Amino acid sequence: MCSNSKKVHLVSLGCDKNLADSEKTLGLFVDNGYEYTDDASEADVIVVNTCCFIRDAKTESIETLIEMADLKTARKDSGEKAPTLVVMGCMAERYKEELRESLPEVDVLIGTNSWQDIMAAVDSFEKTGEKTKDFKPISDNEFIKHPVKRRMITAGGHYSYLKIAEGCGKNCTYCIIPKLKGKFRSVPMEDLVDEAHQLAEAGVKELILVAQETTIYGTDLYGKKMLPELLKRLNDIDGIEWIRILYCYPEEITKELVEAIKTLPKVCHYIDMPIQHASDHILRRMARATTHDEIKERIAYIREEIPDITLRTTLISGFPGETEKDHEILKQFVEEMAFDRLGDFEYSKEEGTKAAEFSHQVSARNKKLRRDEIMELQHEVSLNKAKTRVGNVYRVMIEGRLVDDAGDFRSGDSDGNVYVGRTYMDAPDVDGLIYINTGSRQFMTGDMVEAKVTAVSEYDLIGELV
Repeated sequence: MCSNSKKVHLVSLGCDKNLADSEKTLGLFVDNGYEYTDDASEADVIVVNTCCFIRDAKTESIETLIEMADLKTARKDSGEKAPTLVVMGCMAERYKEELRESLPEVDVLIGTNSWQDIMAAVDSFEKTGEKTKDFKPISDNEFIKHPVKRRMITAGGHYSYLKIAEGCGKNCTYCIIPKLKGKFRSVPMEDLVDEAHQLAEAGVKELILVAQETTIYGTDLYGKKMLPELLKRLNDIDGIEWIRILYCYPEEITKELVEAIKTLPKVCHYIDMPIQHASDHILRRMARATTHDEIKERIAYIREEIPDITLRTTLISGFPGETEKDHEILKQFVEEMAFDRLGDFEYSKEEGTKAAEFSHQVSARNKKLRRDEIMELQHEVSLNKAKTRVGNVYRVMIEGRLVDDAGDFRSGDSDGNVYVGRTYMDAPDVDGLIYINTGSRQFMTGDMVEAKVTAVSEYDLIGELV
């Protein structure tokens, strides 16, 4: 890269699907002669990929935009050339007019269906000085007509998110995503396989499949669910060690998918299956497609077929109309199902959703209390699950070496190195870790080792090399 290259800085907020788009966006900039910098103060272009799925995400996006706008103003006031400020993602789509009025520092706005045209929008602004925007209709059925040739991996290098579809057609009453992303559109399989090969060649060892819903992949392009076939194709790629599946709606988990997870050696015995609630009353109000009993039956089937499966789920507490009886049903369900991993979120009232207009909104205090009660139950479940793993040997992907508060590498019990890793049971950033004393042996991030569990904490494991 020549030293006089323009520099781009990108802040990716929100979900892992956003991160996949951000990495491809950076690839577009690099292909157009830009150099990436992690220092916004030296960037010629600053891109913020925003999220506004729930209130906290919206707040984070606003705070980041204000921070970048202030940085731009400060650089201009000091006599420097002001960077071009680009806003893309869900907040740009949802609040395009408001952003124009409240943040005049924003130069380019890019909608969720237009990020591949970001270079043309940036070039237009820099040539004319006129603020630009690009918003393709959300109803547009087209998706990735020209696959991105380069992707700049930012997640750590040894794992990467493979986004297999865009949009959603479920229309859950609490969710704004269909309005921001459009209906479900699968990425052609050949494009995904090509992208996965590129990631493997770049050193990625774990592919994490993401979409609003991964389980119906292919239904729009091929007329049937093609996730099992995609898994088979990805399983054949040299260099890939693990394949992990997130966001599987329970009603769409088929026998064919379970069989693929069970038999393909690189596919982790791990399913992220967001159920959101267990009370039929609330599930109906959410417009979910499953009942309490159907979810239980699906879980029982999966566990019977794959005894060592790790099941992760997410729940919403305090949904409009949730009664104490509904909450008690959910508590009982959490205890009975004993999910390996579980996150519970307080309901966030989002404008533009059907649920925002529902009667019997639950107070903030009760939402928090109910969420805390669910998580207290799960803490006990998680600890009991962890205790059963003592003595077991697991394959571990090394994440890094443990350091002390001073930033120096720690030696564990003074007789070796302590590394942090993940087992197949743990997705990055959301699940637990295993801490391994490796003695005198040293490893690189992404290395695979065998470790025996010697002790546990609530969510994490402690082990030693086998």
